[in-house]
Amino acid sequence: MKKGIPSSIKRFIWTLVFLTVTMSALAGCGNSQSAFTEEGKLHVTTTIGMISDVVKEVGGVNVEVIGLMGAGVDPHLYKASQGDIAKLDDADIILYGGLHLEGKMTEIFEKMVKKKTVVPVTKNIPEQQLRRVADGAHDPHVWFDVKLWMSATETIRDTLIEEDPDHQADYQARAEAYLAKLEELDRYAKELIATIPKEGRVMVTAHDAFGYFGEAYDIEVVGLQGISTAAEYGSKDVTGLRDMLVDRRIKAVFVESSVPKKSIEAVIEGAKKKGHDVVIGGELFSDAMGKAGTVEGTYIGMVKHNVDTIVGALK
Repeated sequence: MKKGIPSSIKRFIWTLVFLTVTMSALAGCGNSQSAFTEEGKLHVTTTIGMISDVVKEVGGVNVEVIGLMGAGVDPHLYKASQGDIAKLDDADIILYGGLHLEGKMTEIFEKMVKKKTVVPVTKNIPEQQLRRVADGAHDPHVWFDVKLWMSATETIRDTLIEEDPDHQADYQARAEAYLAKLEELDRYAKELIATIPKEGRVMVTAHDAFGYFGEAYDIEVVGLQGISTAAEYGSKDVTGLRDMLVDRRIKAVFVESSVPKKSIEAVIEGAKKKGHDVVIGGELFSDAMGKAGTVEGTYIGMVKHNVDTIVGALK
């Protein structure tokens, strides 16, 4: 009479089968690129929140967006973590500001362009429309001229279409609707800033992030630091700005959500010692948007907040 397989061996075999299946499933879950392929979505990794917001608006349900820099994060000083590198590695598309906005991360993007789609969203803005600053560099804060940000939006749209032509009609329709909103936003900014009396149309900020805003909406902009917060400011800079506030009787200055307040507070204190009271007119969003889930956590909401805050303090 033939003996069957002992039960202890059967249990061992079933255990091996179970472990093999489990390990295979876990391996599949760990591969985020495969997960995105199964979902049929583009995996897009972005740097600043303003870019993330546009990708969500234009991409809709066809994209999965991971932003590296959240509310209050300064892109000029940002250093990529190991987790960030993994997010960049897993992406189908990487979108960043360019014009050296992201500082040392530019080197990472230049290496990754050899193996995947890596695009600076400012690449199609005509050079003559870019502001030149010290050492021949360009000011990267283009989102403060809504018209220029429309060009960045079109670049994002075209990049999504090139990578995912099956959803071209969706991307084009969503981009068209969003661009119409940006046209309206541009008009909003021009009309409200124009209500500030010309002699008082001066905004003083912690660093020179609002140059495009000043040129686009006819308001004088003065920053204590240069276009990058990595630039140091000294006592001479504080003294010069203090004297300007006193001489021109400017009543308000602005702090920024992504820049420490101490620099502007030193200027205010200096003006007070010379008999001129200056108040903080409010907090502006410069290199980062507001918290996710808030109105200011969108590009349009951020710009409207800034316009309303400036007008409320200077009008």
